Amino acid sequence: MAVPLSRLRGWITRMFGPQEPGRAPAPAPERADLESVPEGSTADDLVVPAETGSTAPTAGADVIVDSPANEVEATDTTGPAADAGAPPAVAPGGAPPLSPAYDPVATPGYTAGEVPLARSGTVGMQVAVEHRTTYRYDRPVQLGPQVIRLRPAAHCRTPILSYSLHVGGGEHFINWQQDPVGNHIARLVFPEPVLEFTVTVDLVADMTVINPFDFFVEESAKEFPFVYDAQLEKELAPYLETRGGPGPLLAGWLAEHTPQGLNTLDTLVELNRRVAGAVGYSVRMEPGVQDPEVTLDREIGSCRDSAWLLVHALRNLGIAARFASGYLVQLAPDRQPLEGPPGPTSDFTDLHAWAEAYLPGAGWVGLDATSGLLTGEGHIPLACTAEPASAAPIAGSIEAHEDLHTEFDFANVVTRIHEPPRVTKPYSDEQWERVLDLGRAVDLRLRANDVRLTMGGEPTFVSATDMESAEWNTDADGPTKYGLATALAGRLADRFASGALLRHAQGKWYPGEPLPRWAIGVHWRTDGEPLWNDPALLADPSIPGTASTADAAALAEAIASGLGIDAERLQPAYEDRLDQLMREARLPGGNPPEITDPEEDDARLRDAVGRAALTAELDAAAGQGEPTGWALPLHRADGEDRWRSGRWTLRRGRLILLPGDSPMGFRLPLESLTWLMPLPDPEPSRFASRPPLPSTGPEAGAADPVVQTLLTPPPALLTDGAPPITALCVEVRDGHPRVFLPPVPSADHAVELIGIVEQAAAKVGVPIVIEGYPPPGDDRLRSLSVTPDPGVIEVNIHPSETWDELTERTDGLDDDARRLGLATEKFEIDGLHSGTGGGSHVTLGGRTPADSPFLRRPDLLRSMVTYWQHHPSLSYLFSGRFIGPTSQAPRVDEARHENLYELEIAFSEMDRLSKLGPPPAWQVDRLLRNLLTDLTGNTHRAEFCIDKLYDPGSESGRLGIVELRGFEMPPHPQMSLVQGLLVRALIARLWSDPYAHDLVRWGTELHDKFLLPWWVEHDVRDVVGDLRRSGIRFEAEWLEPFLAFRFPLLGETVVDGVRMELRMAVEPWHVLGEESSGTGTSRYVDSSVERLQLRVDEYVEGRHVVLCEGRPVPMQPTGTPGTYVAGVRYRAWQPWSALHPTIGVHSPLVFDLVDRWSGRSLGGCTYHVVHPGGRSYDTFPVNASEAEARRSGRFEAAGHTPGPIEIPQMRDRSGEYPRTLDLRRAPRA
Repeated sequence: MAVPLSRLRGWITRMFGPQEPGRAPAPAPERADLESVPEGSTADDLVVPAETGSTAPTAGADVIVDSPANEVEATDTTGPAADAGAPPAVAPGGAPPLSPAYDPVATPGYTAGEVPLARSGTVGMQVAVEHRTTYRYDRPVQLGPQVIRLRPAAHCRTPILSYSLHVGGGEHFINWQQDPVGNHIARLVFPEPVLEFTVTVDLVADMTVINPFDFFVEESAKEFPFVYDAQLEKELAPYLETRGGPGPLLAGWLAEHTPQGLNTLDTLVELNRRVAGAVGYSVRMEPGVQDPEVTLDREIGSCRDSAWLLVHALRNLGIAARFASGYLVQLAPDRQPLEGPPGPTSDFTDLHAWAEAYLPGAGWVGLDATSGLLTGEGHIPLACTAEPASAAPIAGSIEAHEDLHTEFDFANVVTRIHEPPRVTKPYSDEQWERVLDLGRAVDLRLRANDVRLTMGGEPTFVSATDMESAEWNTDADGPTKYGLATALAGRLADRFASGALLRHAQGKWYPGEPLPRWAIGVHWRTDGEPLWNDPALLADPSIPGTASTADAAALAEAIASGLGIDAERLQPAYEDRLDQLMREARLPGGNPPEITDPEEDDARLRDAVGRAALTAELDAAAGQGEPTGWALPLHRADGEDRWRSGRWTLRRGRLILLPGDSPMGFRLPLESLTWLMPLPDPEPSRFASRPPLPSTGPEAGAADPVVQTLLTPPPALLTDGAPPITALCVEVRDGHPRVFLPPVPSADHAVELIGIVEQAAAKVGVPIVIEGYPPPGDDRLRSLSVTPDPGVIEVNIHPSETWDELTERTDGLDDDARRLGLATEKFEIDGLHSGTGGGSHVTLGGRTPADSPFLRRPDLLRSMVTYWQHHPSLSYLFSGRFIGPTSQAPRVDEARHENLYELEIAFSEMDRLSKLGPPPAWQVDRLLRNLLTDLTGNTHRAEFCIDKLYDPGSESGRLGIVELRGFEMPPHPQMSLVQGLLVRALIARLWSDPYAHDLVRWGTELHDKFLLPWWVEHDVRDVVGDLRRSGIRFEAEWLEPFLAFRFPLLGETVVDGVRMELRMAVEPWHVLGEESSGTGTSRYVDSSVERLQLRVDEYVEGRHVVLCEGRPVPMQPTGTPGTYVAGVRYRAWQPWSALHPTIGVHSPLVFDLVDRWSGRSLGGCTYHVVHPGGRSYDTFPVNASEAEARRSGRFEAAGHTPGPIEIPQMRDRSGEYPRTLDLRRAPRA
């Protein structure tokens, strides 16, 4: 019976995420004085300083040298260490001693690196554990036989790569054996007296994440309580021993705390949690293990006491349980969690104790009663027994001497010996310093060459905790997204702007969506003057307010007064009751307006005067009601010296809004205002120079009455004959007064109007929400925006002119997002790690459009397009999973095949025209606009998007900006900066040395070759080499985190000296044909096919051949002797709408390394496309650790085909894709 993870959600969160606040462990005591240690104390009872310590003399014959579950301090030299592997004590109210080892950002190492190993499986963080115990005697003593239980048990799930036991002090004999329950023990005999006895254990462990819930429970044991079958109960008899039943305290505790109504696994997890909550953690000086009655009475104990209590609780509930002693390894998190208890400040290891329960079908399940969690990869069992005394790490006897003096010291040290590239800590401190230094050096080169480059971006974020909701997967909006975006915009305004204005407005409107999406804009001035002076006057619209319509009326009057307009000019606006009545009349069973004479009304409808009279009658019948808000017709063209206003004359006699719930300013009945719409105002040119903006602060001109008079705007010009059709609107929604700003063509006038609105809000004393149109584009203003996109929140960050600015803004944005519970990574249902699913597009331009390097030097754009086309790694290493000709950022050679031919014509024209003199700004747009598109001609959906470079249709599109859309949001801000540095370095190189070469016709080789990690890495190293030859000291190792993230290691094994490695590769997703859906006509994306790369080292061509599912894999030489790679395409899941829907899922994929000489498989590996045990996950991984556990659980270094093998001919090798085995393609006869 499979245990569905969805039913264990709460427990998974505890195991895989930050712990809930619990109780604080007792502070670690100071070192015991030698004189205060009780006579006869053992090593288990002593607390000594980190690294070393000493004990009082130990006297007596047949003394236990070490006692069960030896609990000693960690080697954390930053402060007092805690007992039993506990991290440093936390403040009261903190968590149990075990750190949140599965925090989404805390766990180091969940992506795999590439390192040759003498083992099989996946590769994670590798650590060396050294445990040394030393006894020194003041005279030679005769030791009796010593038993050492310090070798990892056979059932240890943490891969142990190497192990060494060294015994020092004198001549000895060692005999390895197993005790009656299968634990490894070393028996030592010393023929001669010794002065010193030292035991040193050194082991190397692979800390690949283990999912503690990855097991099945038999149907008979699914529900609690359950009964073991007779044979199993007999075998488990020692582990069911209750010593006559529970004591009174334990019986009472079980009666109160035994979970009710839960299945077996939930019962175990909850019972473990309750034991951890009932026993306060402390370093206990007394020898031995406390009786459960003592532990419950004192409500405090060490790890061995909590473990023994849990063992007794389980046994008295009929569940077989045993006592486990072993090592606990905890690694300091790369980034501390923002909520919950912090993890350890440094790596440490120590001896620890926990319990294990036996479940039919699952076997022994580890339960750490100290932390309340299940055991994971950090728990390395050494001895598991029915009684604690049988699990002592070191036990033996010594010759009796009354005055024998013994000194004891120890050390427990953990060292990281291999750290694979990982996104939680992609770079060491030394590497990052070199990155920062190169960024500044590239800045100097750009400045020296007068490039004038600015770099912005569009990073995206998802929820760090909510993996399931539609708003964080597919929907653009949701219940929490707007509130988080509002909070994020406020934080960014505080961080980046001085005196910023926050504007809540409507954004883009996409087909199929009922309304435009919301957008939050942050606007500020570049001269340091405030655009909005008092942040307290800006309300948070995500929180309901308490303002009334009277507040809106007072605010409208104050704004009109500030503009020099009489309050009588404000026009109240009403909802259209007539429309409401008509809609209600269409409803079945509704109450339409009463019509006394239908024939008379029909006649009136045919007459204009009658229509007006009927409308007035219905309006009067509906009632005027309370106004929705007030509108003030307002306009000011660029160059005019005052605002214009007037009164609208409407056929219905009053201002009736269009139906809907959008802001009032978007519902004005424009068609009822005039027969002929006036021509729009001409947009001011972004290339024109402008004087400084006027000051709007409360102190502006206060020292000089003349200046104050000049700053006061003149009264508005009233033009009732031809009033403006734009209006400033004031209304109350959700308890907040809202001011809708009309479109204003001049930034100077917009700044003035904003100042008048703020003064009015201050006068009324009510915080307001600013809505409507943004200030016009102007180089004297800066802005950023926070908007929704399907599954993400997108931030359109303002451009940076220098590397230091870019670094500061990237780090600041990430910090603000993290503090709000937003993240930059997601995990697929199968554990595949990905970015947010949204982009992180890079926008390149200049401080002003006239400064844009692409308008001043069009050949720079040509160089970049050509360089990217020559180096496919730049397209596929940093992109998201959605790539290919129908993606959102197709390469120039992925769409139309004739595109390269046409591009070369455009480039030759660019060369010809450049000889005639400096190119006009429009020229580069006209030459490339129709070529840098997707298949449908969409200029926005292209790898190089130039729709904001010099748009012929509007000034707002003439910004000199090139957008690189082939970048996905990296999971770490340092990775975002490194890819930004790569782009900046390439621009510096291409500016100095234009790249004018013929385009490459890759053909099918583009996807056959450069979707595999080997060739992507080879190609991007060529890019790095090119940069270094140009004097830019970029380092290839800085791109290793991208390679590990984009192409995660699935597993590796060594067969007869041949290393086989599987890595995820890239696979294009294709858009399918149109199909009917519930919302209309849709085109689905086929993501059901995946690709992986098989790499083999020490491969002998002619002797070896690799088979996948019995078909030869077309291994291709790489140029490195003995190293071959190939791709394998397979169907990973079978949706109802896909290419070739009749082809099923290819699982498992069995790879055989076949020896042609013997005709047999030498071995191989198996990759399970789905869970090998048949488990179907129905929830997403909660963090990177669970995702890694899901991935690693699908690889097996076994499963090769037995017996003689007939090797088929490679007849189905495709001439179009010679490096790829496509399992969907049936082999040809």
